[in-house]
Amino acid sequence: MTITAAADGSALGNPGPAGWAWYIDDDRWAAGGWPHGTNNMGELKAVLELFRATAHVDDDLLVLCDSQYVINSVVKWMPGWKRKGWRKADGAPVMNVDLMKEIDAALQGRRYRFEWVKGHVGHELNEAADDRARAAATAYQRGAEPDAGPGFGGAVTGAPRAAAAAAAAPAPALFEAEAPPLKQVVVGFSTAELRALTNRAKRAGTTPEQLLRSLALEER
Repeated sequence: MTITAAADGSALGNPGPAGWAWYIDDDRWAAGGWPHGTNNMGELKAVLELFRATAHVDDDLLVLCDSQYVINSVVKWMPGWKRKGWRKADGAPVMNVDLMKEIDAALQGRRYRFEWVKGHVGHELNEAADDRARAAATAYQRGAEPDAGPGFGGAVTGAPRAAAAAAAAPAPALFEAEAPPLKQVVVGFSTAELRALTNRAKRAGTTPEQLLRSLALEER
């Protein structure tokens, strides 16, 4: 099967308060941003977070972008940049190199395709992603937290692919006398619960995974 998603970014003033968003449908989308950033940063971050959010599934991914910069960066230019130590043909450093490197890592082992769509012409998925990216940028402009969205089917962003297999396995006992030091646990969240968890993690300056881990450690 193929997951079709739009990824978009927004920056008020460019640079200025910036947002990113990816959108599959009303039950599967996410958004975020920064108090200060560029439109290109938002576009790249949206793609990165889309790949992270779907890392636990084995479906193909069709990414709809209205940014030729993002598509060319990932599909055409990135292999050459890597060979040159993340520098362009003229020797200048690659812009947004940290995001580029993270995207490069997130693509490994994935089956994906990018497709360009013209922005602001009524494309349903593109408009939905654009609306949410702009709303995130506007929230930062007001000094408020943006709506982070429900994520992908209750999966915590960045969950490993092995989570899908673990979900199908028999549930382990809650307490084991000789349990290994680390265990992978798959947790299902409602839309409201995942949004609350994500927002709480952002306020704490951490990830949802690290927040859950810290809560578990407090009970030791």
